[in-house]
Amino acid sequence: MGKLTTHVLDTAHGCPAAGIALRLYKCGKKDTLLVKTKTNADGRCDAPILAGKDLKAGTYRLEFDVAAYFKAKGVKLAKTPFLGTVVINFGIADAGAHYHVPLLVSPFGYSTYRGS
Repeated sequence: MGKLTTHVLDTAHGCPAAGIALRLYKCGKKDTLLVKTKTNADGRCDAPILAGKDLKAGTYRLEFDVAAYFKAKGVKLAKTPFLGTVVINFGIADAGAHYHVPLLVSPFGYSTYRGS
C-alpha cells in the first residue's frame, strides 16, 4: 500500500520541528487542498498524509508555515521573513510506493529530498 509521509527538522536548533502547520495540495488545472495538519513533537504527522486509495499518481504540493514556527520559538525575524512558507512541488509516479518528503529548515534556508 502506498503512502506519503513527511518529517521536519529544525536545523537552527537541532531538534524536530513540532507544531509546523502544513497543507497538501493535488496540483492540476485547479489545485485541490487535500490535507491540513500540524507536525507532532517528533516533527512528523501522527499518520501518513495520504495512504492507500487516496494516494494517486500525479503532481502534489506541500506547504510548510515555517515563519510562524520560528516566531513561536522566539526567533527574531524581519517584518517580511526570508522564508515565510516553504513550498515543495513533487511528483508521485507509483501510487503503490512509499514517498517520504523530509524538510530540513532554518530561518534562512532549507533542503529536501526523497527519503525512505
